[in-house]
Amino acid sequence: MAAASATFAIGGLGVALATPFDEAGRVDFAGFAGLVDFVSAESGSGGSFRAAESGGADFLVVLGSTGEGATIEAGERRELVARAVEVSPGLPVVVGAGSNSTAQCVRFVAEAVDLGADGLLVVVPYYNKPTPDGLVSHFRAAAGAARGKPVIVYNVPGRTGLNLTPSVLSRLWEIPGIAAVKESSGNLAQIGEIGRTLPEGKILLSGDDALALPSVALGAEGLISVAANVLPRRCKAMLAAAFAGKRDEALRLHRQLLPFMDALFLESNPVPLKAALALVGLCGEGLRLPLTGASRSTRTRLAETLAAISEGRA
Repeated sequence: MAAASATFAIGGLGVALATPFDEAGRVDFAGFAGLVDFVSAESGSGGSFRAAESGGADFLVVLGSTGEGATIEAGERRELVARAVEVSPGLPVVVGAGSNSTAQCVRFVAEAVDLGADGLLVVVPYYNKPTPDGLVSHFRAAAGAARGKPVIVYNVPGRTGLNLTPSVLSRLWEIPGIAAVKESSGNLAQIGEIGRTLPEGKILLSGDDALALPSVALGAEGLISVAANVLPRRCKAMLAAAFAGKRDEALRLHRQLLPFMDALFLESNPVPLKAALALVGLCGEGLRLPLTGASRSTRTRLAETLAAISEGRA
Protein backbone atom coordinates (compact mmCIF):
# COMPACT_ATOMS: atom_id res chain seq x y z
CA MET A 1 0.00 0.00 0.00
CA ALA A 2 1.23 3.49 -0.77
CA ALA A 3 1.56 5.81 2.19
CA ALA A 4 -0.97 8.64 2.10
CA SER A 5 0.06 10.28 5.38
CA ALA A 6 2.14 9.56 8.44
CA THR A 7 -0.85 7.99 10.16
CA PHE A 8 -3.00 6.29 7.53
CA ALA A 9 -1.86 4.06 4.67
CA ILE A 10 -4.81 3.98 2.26
CA GLY A 11 -5.33 0.66 0.53
CA GLY A 12 -6.72 -2.84 0.80
CA LEU A 13 -10.35 -3.39 1.77
CA GLY A 14 -12.41 -0.45 2.91
CA VAL A 15 -15.98 -1.24 3.95
CA ALA A 16 -18.61 1.38 3.10
CA LEU A 17 -20.65 0.75 6.21
CA ALA A 18 -24.43 0.74 6.18
CA THR A 19 -26.21 2.77 8.86
CA PRO A 20 -28.74 0.54 10.68
CA PHE A 21 -32.06 2.02 11.82
CA ASP A 22 -34.46 0.67 14.41
CA GLU A 23 -38.19 0.13 13.89
CA ALA A 24 -38.89 3.75 14.84
CA GLY A 25 -36.48 5.03 12.20
CA ARG A 26 -33.79 6.08 14.66
CA VAL A 27 -30.12 5.25 14.16
CA ASP A 28 -29.44 1.87 15.73
CA PHE A 29 -26.08 2.57 17.33
CA ALA A 30 -25.84 -0.90 18.86
CA GLY A 31 -26.50 -2.43 15.45
CA PHE A 32 -23.87 -0.14 13.95
CA ALA A 33 -21.30 -1.26 16.52
CA GLY A 34 -22.18 -4.88 15.77
CA LEU A 35 -21.62 -4.31 12.05
CA VAL A 36 -18.24 -2.71 12.74
CA ASP A 37 -17.31 -5.73 14.85
CA PHE A 38 -18.44 -8.13 12.13
CA VAL A 39 -16.44 -6.59 9.28
CA SER A 40 -13.31 -6.10 11.37
CA ALA A 41 -13.22 -9.21 13.57
CA GLU A 42 -9.95 -11.11 13.72
CA SER A 43 -11.90 -14.37 13.87
CA GLY A 44 -15.57 -15.19 13.55
CA SER A 45 -17.87 -15.93 16.44
CA GLY A 46 -21.53 -16.17 17.23
CA GLY A 47 -22.78 -18.70 14.71
CA SER A 48 -21.77 -20.37 11.47
CA PHE A 49 -22.31 -17.35 9.21
CA ARG A 50 -20.25 -15.05 11.40
CA ALA A 51 -17.57 -17.68 11.83
CA ALA A 52 -17.28 -18.20 8.08
CA GLU A 53 -17.65 -14.68 6.77
CA SER A 54 -16.57 -12.06 9.33
CA GLY A 55 -13.40 -9.99 9.32
CA GLY A 56 -11.13 -8.61 6.64
CA ALA A 57 -11.59 -4.84 6.68
CA ASP A 58 -8.48 -2.68 6.46
CA PHE A 59 -10.37 0.57 7.03
CA LEU A 60 -13.93 1.70 7.67
CA VAL A 61 -15.97 4.24 5.73
CA VAL A 62 -18.82 5.94 7.57
CA LEU A 63 -21.57 8.17 6.14
CA GLY A 64 -20.92 7.51 2.48
CA SER A 65 -23.62 6.71 -0.07
CA THR A 66 -24.08 3.26 1.49
CA GLY A 67 -24.37 4.84 4.94
CA GLU A 68 -27.24 7.08 3.79
CA GLY A 69 -25.21 10.12 4.77
CA ALA A 70 -27.53 12.39 2.79
CA THR A 71 -30.42 11.79 5.21
CA ILE A 72 -28.49 11.65 8.49
CA GLU A 73 -29.24 14.57 10.79
CA ALA A 74 -26.50 16.76 12.28
CA GLY A 75 -26.61 15.26 15.77
CA GLU A 76 -26.76 11.72 14.39
CA ARG A 77 -23.77 12.47 12.17
CA ARG A 78 -21.64 13.59 15.09
CA GLU A 79 -22.59 10.57 17.18
CA LEU A 80 -22.01 8.10 14.34
CA VAL A 81 -18.53 9.43 13.72
CA ALA A 82 -17.72 9.43 17.42
CA ARG A 83 -19.06 5.89 17.84
CA ALA A 84 -17.14 4.65 14.79
CA VAL A 85 -13.89 6.03 16.18
CA GLU A 86 -14.70 4.57 19.60
CA VAL A 87 -15.63 1.03 18.50
CA SER A 88 -13.14 0.63 15.66
CA PRO A 89 -10.61 -2.00 16.75
CA GLY A 90 -7.63 0.07 15.67
CA LEU A 91 -8.79 0.38 12.06
CA PRO A 92 -8.68 3.80 10.38
CA VAL A 93 -12.04 5.54 10.08
CA VAL A 94 -12.81 7.51 6.92
CA VAL A 95 -15.82 9.83 7.13
CA GLY A 96 -18.03 10.86 4.24
CA ALA A 97 -17.98 14.65 4.39
CA GLY A 98 -19.20 15.72 0.98
CA SER A 99 -21.86 18.27 0.11
CA ASN A 100 -22.90 20.30 -2.91
CA SER A 101 -22.26 23.36 -0.74
CA THR A 102 -18.57 24.05 -0.26
CA ALA A 103 -19.20 25.82 3.03
CA GLN A 104 -21.16 22.82 4.35
CA CYS A 105 -18.49 20.42 3.12
CA VAL A 106 -15.82 22.40 4.97
CA ARG A 107 -17.90 22.22 8.16
CA PHE A 108 -18.41 18.46 7.77
CA VAL A 109 -14.67 17.92 7.21
CA ALA A 110 -13.62 20.03 10.18
CA GLU A 111 -16.17 18.35 12.45
CA ALA A 112 -15.05 14.86 11.41
CA VAL A 113 -11.40 15.73 12.09
CA ASP A 114 -12.33 17.12 15.50
CA LEU A 115 -14.11 13.84 16.29
CA GLY A 116 -11.07 11.73 15.41
CA ALA A 117 -11.49 10.76 11.76
CA ASP A 118 -8.38 9.39 10.10
CA GLY A 119 -9.43 10.43 6.60
CA LEU A 120 -12.22 12.11 4.67
CA LEU A 121 -14.26 10.93 1.68
CA VAL A 122 -15.42 13.97 -0.30
CA VAL A 123 -17.82 13.39 -3.16
CA VAL A 124 -17.85 15.49 -6.33
CA PRO A 125 -20.49 18.18 -5.70
CA TYR A 126 -23.87 17.00 -6.95
CA TYR A 127 -26.71 18.92 -8.64
CA ASN A 128 -24.76 22.19 -9.11
CA LYS A 129 -22.57 20.84 -11.96
CA PRO A 130 -19.56 23.09 -11.25
CA THR A 131 -16.89 23.89 -13.82
CA PRO A 132 -13.38 22.44 -13.49
CA ASP A 133 -12.28 25.64 -11.77
CA GLY A 134 -15.17 25.26 -9.31
CA LEU A 135 -14.20 21.66 -8.58
CA VAL A 136 -10.60 22.65 -7.90
CA SER A 137 -11.70 25.41 -5.53
CA HIS A 138 -14.15 23.08 -3.76
CA PHE A 139 -11.59 20.36 -3.12
CA ARG A 140 -8.91 22.86 -2.13
CA ALA A 141 -11.26 24.19 0.54
CA ALA A 142 -12.07 20.67 1.75
CA ALA A 143 -8.40 19.69 1.92
CA GLY A 144 -7.58 22.85 3.83
CA ALA A 145 -10.21 22.03 6.44
CA ALA A 146 -8.81 18.48 6.82
CA ARG A 147 -5.75 19.82 8.67
CA GLY A 148 -3.37 17.23 7.26
CA LYS A 149 -5.77 14.27 7.22
CA PRO A 150 -5.88 12.59 3.79
CA VAL A 151 -8.80 13.40 1.52
CA ILE A 152 -10.22 10.76 -0.82
CA VAL A 153 -11.99 12.30 -3.80
CA TYR A 154 -15.15 10.36 -4.65
CA ASN A 155 -16.19 10.25 -8.31
CA VAL A 156 -19.66 8.72 -8.76
CA PRO A 157 -21.29 10.38 -11.79
CA GLY A 158 -24.35 8.13 -11.60
CA ARG A 159 -25.29 9.95 -8.40
CA THR A 160 -23.78 13.40 -8.87
CA GLY A 161 -24.58 14.05 -12.52
CA LEU A 162 -20.98 15.10 -13.15
CA ASN A 163 -18.02 12.94 -14.13
CA LEU A 164 -14.62 13.86 -12.73
CA THR A 165 -12.44 13.39 -15.81
CA PRO A 166 -8.78 12.36 -15.61
CA SER A 167 -7.73 15.81 -16.85
CA VAL A 168 -9.55 17.56 -13.98
CA LEU A 169 -8.33 14.95 -11.50
CA SER A 170 -4.77 15.78 -12.56
CA ARG A 171 -5.39 19.30 -11.24
CA LEU A 172 -6.73 17.97 -7.94
CA TRP A 173 -3.58 15.92 -7.39
CA GLU A 174 -1.68 19.21 -7.10
CA ILE A 175 -3.67 20.17 -3.97
CA PRO A 176 -1.84 19.23 -0.74
CA GLY A 177 -3.87 16.68 1.19
CA ILE A 178 -5.66 15.13 -1.80
CA ALA A 179 -4.36 11.60 -1.37
CA ALA A 180 -6.62 9.23 -3.30
CA VAL A 181 -9.59 8.86 -5.60
CA LYS A 182 -12.49 6.47 -5.17
CA GLU A 183 -13.40 5.87 -8.79
CA SER A 184 -17.00 4.79 -9.34
CA SER A 185 -17.58 5.86 -12.92
CA GLY A 186 -17.91 2.25 -14.08
CA ASN A 187 -15.74 3.16 -17.07
CA LEU A 188 -12.75 0.85 -17.37
CA ALA A 189 -11.12 3.05 -20.01
CA GLN A 190 -11.25 5.99 -17.60
CA ILE A 191 -10.00 3.84 -14.71
CA GLY A 192 -7.11 2.73 -16.93
CA GLU A 193 -6.20 6.30 -17.79
CA ILE A 194 -6.26 7.31 -14.12
CA GLY A 195 -3.98 4.39 -13.33
CA ARG A 196 -1.66 5.25 -16.21
CA THR A 197 -1.26 8.87 -15.16
CA LEU A 198 -1.34 8.39 -11.38
CA PRO A 199 1.33 10.57 -9.74
CA GLU A 200 3.77 8.94 -7.36
CA GLY A 201 2.30 8.65 -3.88
CA LYS A 202 -1.32 9.07 -5.01
CA ILE A 203 -3.78 6.20 -4.74
CA LEU A 204 -6.51 4.78 -6.95
CA LEU A 205 -9.33 2.92 -5.20
CA SER A 206 -12.08 0.97 -6.91
CA GLY A 207 -15.52 2.17 -5.91
CA ASP A 208 -17.34 -0.70 -7.60
CA ASP A 209 -17.24 -4.24 -6.20
CA ALA A 210 -17.80 -5.82 -9.61
CA LEU A 211 -14.88 -3.89 -11.12
CA ALA A 212 -12.42 -4.36 -8.27
CA LEU A 213 -10.44 -7.14 -9.94
CA PRO A 214 -9.94 -5.38 -13.30
CA SER A 215 -9.26 -2.14 -11.44
CA VAL A 216 -6.39 -3.79 -9.55
CA ALA A 217 -4.98 -4.88 -12.91
CA LEU A 218 -5.13 -1.21 -13.97
CA GLY A 219 -3.37 0.11 -10.87
CA ALA A 220 -5.92 0.27 -8.04
CA GLU A 221 -4.52 -0.36 -4.57
CA GLY A 222 -7.80 -1.09 -2.87
CA LEU A 223 -11.58 -1.25 -2.91
CA ILE A 224 -14.24 0.60 -0.97
CA SER A 225 -16.84 -2.14 -0.90
CA VAL A 226 -20.58 -2.47 -0.41
CA ALA A 227 -20.56 -6.28 -0.58
CA ALA A 228 -18.04 -6.45 2.26
CA ASN A 229 -20.77 -5.43 4.72
CA VAL A 230 -22.00 -9.01 4.29
CA LEU A 231 -19.00 -10.96 2.96
CA PRO A 232 -15.90 -9.11 4.17
CA ARG A 233 -13.64 -12.12 4.46
CA ARG A 234 -14.27 -13.28 0.89
CA CYS A 235 -13.88 -9.76 -0.50
CA LYS A 236 -10.56 -9.43 1.32
CA ALA A 237 -9.42 -12.83 0.01
CA MET A 238 -10.18 -11.77 -3.58
CA LEU A 239 -8.15 -8.59 -3.19
CA ALA A 240 -5.29 -10.40 -1.48
CA ALA A 241 -5.09 -12.92 -4.30
CA ALA A 242 -5.12 -10.14 -6.88
CA PHE A 243 -2.36 -8.19 -5.13
CA ALA A 244 -0.29 -11.37 -4.80
CA GLY A 245 -0.59 -12.09 -8.53
CA LYS A 246 -2.61 -15.26 -7.94
CA ARG A 247 -4.75 -14.79 -11.01
CA ASP A 248 -6.67 -18.07 -10.91
CA GLU A 249 -7.60 -17.70 -7.23
CA ALA A 250 -8.61 -14.06 -7.65
CA LEU A 251 -10.73 -14.91 -10.67
CA ARG A 252 -12.37 -17.83 -8.86
CA LEU A 253 -13.39 -15.60 -5.98
CA HIS A 254 -14.53 -12.81 -8.31
CA ARG A 255 -16.78 -15.23 -10.19
CA GLN A 256 -18.14 -16.59 -6.91
CA LEU A 257 -18.97 -13.13 -5.59
CA LEU A 258 -20.14 -11.46 -8.79
CA PRO A 259 -23.81 -12.61 -8.73
CA PHE A 260 -24.18 -11.23 -5.19
CA MET A 261 -22.37 -8.01 -6.10
CA ASP A 262 -24.71 -7.55 -9.06
CA ALA A 263 -27.77 -8.28 -6.91
CA LEU A 264 -26.77 -5.48 -4.54
CA PHE A 265 -27.43 -3.00 -7.35
CA LEU A 266 -30.73 -4.32 -8.67
CA GLU A 267 -32.16 -1.28 -6.88
CA SER A 268 -30.55 1.89 -5.54
CA ASN A 269 -27.81 1.24 -3.00
CA PRO A 270 -28.25 0.58 -0.07
CA VAL A 271 -31.78 -0.79 -0.58
CA PRO A 272 -30.69 -4.34 -1.52
CA LEU A 273 -27.84 -4.24 1.00
CA LYS A 274 -30.21 -3.55 3.88
CA ALA A 275 -32.31 -6.53 2.77
CA ALA A 276 -29.19 -8.72 2.60
CA LEU A 277 -28.05 -7.63 6.07
CA ALA A 278 -31.45 -8.56 7.43
CA LEU A 279 -31.36 -11.92 5.63
CA VAL A 280 -28.15 -12.91 7.40
CA GLY A 281 -29.20 -11.43 10.75
CA LEU A 282 -26.66 -8.64 11.00
CA CYS A 283 -29.12 -5.75 11.41
CA GLY A 284 -32.58 -4.56 10.43
CA GLU A 285 -33.46 -3.40 6.95
CA GLY A 286 -34.89 0.01 7.81
CA LEU A 287 -34.18 2.85 5.38
CA ARG A 288 -34.65 6.60 5.42
CA LEU A 289 -37.20 8.08 3.02
CA PRO A 290 -37.20 8.65 0.12
CA LEU A 291 -35.67 5.16 0.01
CA THR A 292 -38.07 2.28 0.61
CA GLY A 293 -37.64 -1.47 1.08
CA ALA A 294 -36.41 -3.91 -1.52
CA SER A 295 -38.86 -5.65 -3.85
CA ARG A 296 -39.72 -9.31 -3.45
CA SER A 297 -37.78 -10.20 -6.61
CA THR A 298 -34.66 -8.46 -5.27
CA ARG A 299 -34.95 -10.25 -1.93
CA THR A 300 -35.31 -13.59 -3.73
CA ARG A 301 -32.25 -12.93 -5.86
CA LEU A 302 -30.19 -11.92 -2.82
CA ALA A 303 -31.22 -15.06 -0.94
CA GLU A 304 -30.35 -17.25 -3.94
CA THR A 305 -26.92 -15.74 -4.44
CA LEU A 306 -26.02 -15.92 -0.76
CA ALA A 307 -27.18 -19.53 -0.58
CA ALA A 308 -25.09 -20.42 -3.61
CA ILE A 309 -22.01 -18.86 -2.04
CA SER A 310 -22.49 -20.49 1.36
CA GLU A 311 -23.17 -23.89 -0.22
CA GLY A 312 -20.20 -23.62 -2.59
CA ARG A 313 -22.35 -23.59 -5.71
CA ALA A 314 -21.28 -20.13 -6.91
